[in-house]
Amino acid sequence: MSEKRFRIAFSFAGEKRAYVKQVADLLAQKFSEAQILYDKFHEAEFARYDLGVYLPKLYREQADLVVAVICKSYDEKQWTGWEWMAIYSQLTKREGQNIMLARFDYAHVDGLFDAAAFVELDQKTPEQAAMLILERLALNEGRAKDHYTKSDKPPNTTIPNNLPQLQYFFGREADLQKIANALAEDARGWGALIDGPGGIGKTTLAIRAAELVPPGRFRRIIFLSAKERELSADGQRPLGNFVLPGYLEMLNAIARELEQPELAKSVESERADAVLRALRDENALLLLDNLETLPASDRDQLFAFLNRLPRGCSALVTSRRRADASAVNLRLDKLEWIAAHDLMNEIAQHNDRLLQASATERRALYDETGGNPLLMRWVAGQLGAGRCRTIVSALDFLRSAPPGNNPLEFIFGDLLDVFTDNETKVLAALAHFTTPMETKFIAELAALNQAAAEGALSDLSSRALVLPDLEERRFVLVPMVADFLRRARPEAVAETGNRLEQYAYTLILENGEDKYERFPTLDAAWPKVAPAFPLFVAGSNERLQTVCYALGAFLDFTGRWDEWLSLCQQAEAKAVAVGDYDKAGRQASMAGWVHYLRQQEAAVLACADRAATHWQSVQAGTREHTIAIVLRGHGHRLKKDYPAAIAAYRESLALWRSLSAENQNVAIALNALANAERESGDLAASERDFREALRIARAVGYAEGEAYITGNLALLAIDREDWLEAKALAREALLLSEKVGRQELIAHDCRYLAEALMRQGESAEARPYALRAVEIFTRLGVVSDIKVARATLDECDA
Repeated sequence: MSEKRFRIAFSFAGEKRAYVKQVADLLAQKFSEAQILYDKFHEAEFARYDLGVYLPKLYREQADLVVAVICKSYDEKQWTGWEWMAIYSQLTKREGQNIMLARFDYAHVDGLFDAAAFVELDQKTPEQAAMLILERLALNEGRAKDHYTKSDKPPNTTIPNNLPQLQYFFGREADLQKIANALAEDARGWGALIDGPGGIGKTTLAIRAAELVPPGRFRRIIFLSAKERELSADGQRPLGNFVLPGYLEMLNAIARELEQPELAKSVESERADAVLRALRDENALLLLDNLETLPASDRDQLFAFLNRLPRGCSALVTSRRRADASAVNLRLDKLEWIAAHDLMNEIAQHNDRLLQASATERRALYDETGGNPLLMRWVAGQLGAGRCRTIVSALDFLRSAPPGNNPLEFIFGDLLDVFTDNETKVLAALAHFTTPMETKFIAELAALNQAAAEGALSDLSSRALVLPDLEERRFVLVPMVADFLRRARPEAVAETGNRLEQYAYTLILENGEDKYERFPTLDAAWPKVAPAFPLFVAGSNERLQTVCYALGAFLDFTGRWDEWLSLCQQAEAKAVAVGDYDKAGRQASMAGWVHYLRQQEAAVLACADRAATHWQSVQAGTREHTIAIVLRGHGHRLKKDYPAAIAAYRESLALWRSLSAENQNVAIALNALANAERESGDLAASERDFREALRIARAVGYAEGEAYITGNLALLAIDREDWLEAKALAREALLLSEKVGRQELIAHDCRYLAEALMRQGESAEARPYALRAVEIFTRLGVVSDIKVARATLDECDA
C-alpha cells in the first residue's frame, strides 16, 4: 500500500477538463476518488488561497504518479504554469520517473526537448489513457506491467480457429481498439488492413486482435498466409509447403477450412462466388497475412472478394503495401518504448547477455532499430547465439550482416527491383537525414520537379518505406532503410550527397563566420546542414577547414558544442593526415575551447599541447604561440592553479600588446586575467582589469566582449553582495548577450540576474530567469553550471 495520499495526480488546463474527468472517473473505479488528485474530487484542496504554492508541493511530496496533460499554452497559464514549475523540477531530479508526460496536438513546453517521451492523446480514448497510466504506475512500483490492468480471462479465444500460437505480445493497445471497432457488427467495411514495414509486428497484432474478439461475434476464425520466408537469428529460411502463393490457392484454403474441399474443384471463374455462398452462414473472421507477396492482379482479385463478404463476416489483412480497400487502414509504426522494454525483459529470461545489458544499452537497441520488433529480436538472437558479446557489437553486425543472414535485406530487399527511377532518387535524398524533410527540399536533392517527388513519396509512403507527418508535407525514412540503401544503391546516395554538400557549403559561407545577423538563417536551416558533415569530412581538407572556420562562431553562440567538438576533432585528424599542421593547430585549439566551456581541464591542457606541437612543426608566429599559452591558462584556471593561470594570462597579454596596444585580443586577455584574479580572491585587481577590458572592447567595437565582460562585472558584484549593482549589470549584460545571441552568455546572465533579484526578496521575478538558465545549461550539458542554476531555481521555489 502506498504511503502517499494520492496514487495519481493530474495537472491539466481547463479546456481539457472533459477528457481528464473521464480518465479520472475510470481510475477512481480502480482506487477511489480519494486517491486521485483531480479538482472535482477534492474541491476543498483546490479552494485554498495559496494554491499556487500548495499544489506543486502536493505533486512533489504526496503523489505516486503525476500525469501532466499538456496542451497549447499549458505552461503559460496561471495555475498550470505554477504546476509546471514543480513538475519540471521533478523531471530534472531523480524522482523524474514519477512524472508521466501526455499531450494533445503535439504541444510543446519550455524546458523539454522535442524528443521528450510524451504519450500522444489525440487518437486515444479515455479508456486507453487510463490503461497506460495504470501500466506506468505498475512499472514505477516494480510490478508487472499488467498488474492493475490484467483480466482473469485467458488471452486465447475459444472460437474454433487455426491461429498460430503467439509467443508473446506487448503494447499496441490503441491499435487493438481500432481493430475491435472495425470488426464490430455495426462497422462499415469488411474489417481492417494493417500495413507497415517488414518486421514491425503486423501479423502478431492481427492474431492478438483475433484472440480478443468477443465471444459470439464469429463462429470461426480462419488464418491464411502468403508469407514465403521467415527470419531467425541464424538467417532466412523458406516456408515451402506452408505458402499460399496466389488468389486461387487462398480461396481453396478457405474452402478446406470451411470443411467444403469440393469447392476447390469448381470452375475458376465461379469459385469466388461458391466460397462466398459457403461463408454466408459461417460468420467467419478471415486473417489474410503478407499479401504484398502476391502478384498485383491476385491482390486486386482478393480485395474484390473481400468487398463482397457476406454480412456477419469480417477480415483482417496484413501487407507491407497500402491498398485502396473498403476497410479501416491501420499504419503500424514502431513499438512504443514501454512495450519494447517488456519485450526485451521477456526475451532476456532465456538470453543471459541481454539480461546483463544495461538500461542504456537496451535503449540504444530500441533507438537504433527504430522500435522494430523483428530487428530487436534478431539483434538479441546474435547475443544469444554467441556471435556478439554486446548490444553495440550486435548493432554493428546488423549494419554489415552477411547476405544469408541480413535482416535489412529480408525486410527491404524484395522492393529494390520494383523501385521506379524517381522513387530511387527520393529514397537516396532522404538517406542523408534522420529528421523529416519537406517535399520541396527532397525534390531539390533528388533533381526532380516537386510534382514528381510528391508522386514518388506518396507511393513510397503507401509501402511504409517513408513516414509522412500528419499533413504529408514532410517525410523521413523508416529507420534502417538508409543503411540498407547505402549498401544497395551507393551511386544514387552519392549523387544526392553531392547536391547536399554543395547546398550546405553555400549556406555556411553566406551566413557563417562573423555574420552574426545571419545566424538565425543558418539556425533555421540547421537540420539540412548538419547531415552534410560526414560528406565534408570525407571530402577535401581545404573545404573541410573552410567549413570549420565559417561555423566556429555560430556553433559556439548557439551552444552546439557536441557538433563543434566532433567537427574540430575530425578536421584536426584530416589536417594531420595531409600535413597541414597550421590548420591542425587551429582545430586543436578550437577543440580546447569547447573543453574549456565544458570545464574539462585535462582535455583543455591536452589540446593546448597538441596545438603548440602542431604549430611548432611549421614554425608558426606570435599569434599562434599566444593562443596556445592562453589555452594553457584556461586549463590551469579550471584546475584552480591560479598562480599558473595568472602567469600564463599575463604572458599572453604582453604578447598581444606587442602586436597592438588596443585590440580585441587584448580585451580577451584582460578578461581572462581578471577572471583568474577574481577566483583567486583578488577582487580589486579583478575589477581593475575587467574595467580596462570593457573600455577596450567598446573602443574597438567588440560587441561579444562587451557582453561577456559586463556579465563578469555582475558576477563580481555578486561576490561583493552588492545586489543593486549586480542587478543593474546583469540586466545590461543580458540585453547585450541577447543581441549577440550567444546562448552560454545568456544563461549566465539569467542566473546572475535571478541571484541578485532573489537576494533582494524578489523571488517571483527571479524565477523565470533561473528557469531559463537551467533550460539553456541543460541543453549545453555543462554539469557544474546546471548544478548552480538549479540551486538558484530551488532557492526561488523555497
